[in-house]
Amino acid sequence: MAKVTETILEIDLNALEHNYRYLRSRLRPETKFMAVVKAYGYGSDAQEIALCLQHAQVDYFAVAYVNEGISLRKAGITTPILVLHPQKVHFKKLITHNLEPSIYSHTILGQFISMAEEMGTKEYPVHLKFNTGLNRLGFTYDDLMDIHETINAQKAIRVKAILSHLAATEDKNETEFTQLQLSRFEAIYQKAEAMFNYKMIKHVLNTSGIINYPYAQLDMVRSGIGLYGYGNDETIDKALIPVVTLKTIIAQKHIIPSGESVGYNRKYISSKPTVTATLPLGHADGIGRQYGQGNTKVSINGQLAPIVGNVCMDMIMVDVTEIACKEGDEVIIFGKDLPATEFSKTANTISYELLTGMSQRIPRILLKN
Repeated sequence: MAKVTETILEIDLNALEHNYRYLRSRLRPETKFMAVVKAYGYGSDAQEIALCLQHAQVDYFAVAYVNEGISLRKAGITTPILVLHPQKVHFKKLITHNLEPSIYSHTILGQFISMAEEMGTKEYPVHLKFNTGLNRLGFTYDDLMDIHETINAQKAIRVKAILSHLAATEDKNETEFTQLQLSRFEAIYQKAEAMFNYKMIKHVLNTSGIINYPYAQLDMVRSGIGLYGYGNDETIDKALIPVVTLKTIIAQKHIIPSGESVGYNRKYISSKPTVTATLPLGHADGIGRQYGQGNTKVSINGQLAPIVGNVCMDMIMVDVTEIACKEGDEVIIFGKDLPATEFSKTANTISYELLTGMSQRIPRILLKN
């Protein structure tokens, strides 16, 4: 592996394939697998992630917005792509690029039918999203009659799949609520299939759902964070491999006399002679100010160095008084040996936020045998 000479985000595609195979192994052979690659592939590289998973024969992809799906099509992705939150202004591009919309309201349904008819489509595939308790997006059970009437009155679209979104599959204290959501979803899809008189693809489980509620895998599951190496469970985390590692270097070392301050607003005052190292990354790269002032540590030559003072826009200072290191040495911010779950926990947030917040100005380096 080449020596690190700047801040980089390593993307291990071998780890990605491992995680996919592991999650796939927990499903029935016939269950379809939807890989969630929204938000730049959880902060990595959506196109490379999708190409790797398409080669591994994943069944579906999911993105949040239409432009994300278009970028995948331009990269050579031919696998079906679901757009989870399509907007009216992008419906024409969605159809042009053969993306499948998640239809979640009567307004969106009517608007999409109008565009599909305008473009002359026949039985264009859509997914109907139902709200079973997350209370974010989705139809309700009581909407089914009107949905059926609206769709039966036209030929431009056809319901291919039906989905819902679970709120707390990783929380064992919320098992009763998750089971309530699953029972609500079962009632919805049973009535929908009876009304439309054909079987639809049914999908509701996320990564934690795959682990904790395998009996509800239905026809397809959706996995995001698990593919990138985090399973919201310590036991599962051991079976997964973090896909991305954020690395940088020591740009400069300083000897700070006792009583001197470090960084903006003088938030760190040395109580004794201290050696600091300045690293070339900051909150513009996704490492927010909440990680500063000793809350979080990075790894240098196998030892942990706390961040001192405020995180700057482009720089971080760490205490290396007890660490043998020199300018140019490699620094691990988070990754395989320093998981994003542990790093993010120090700022009272989650791995999702840390990963998806990685700035696009950080060079991405692909690793694959």
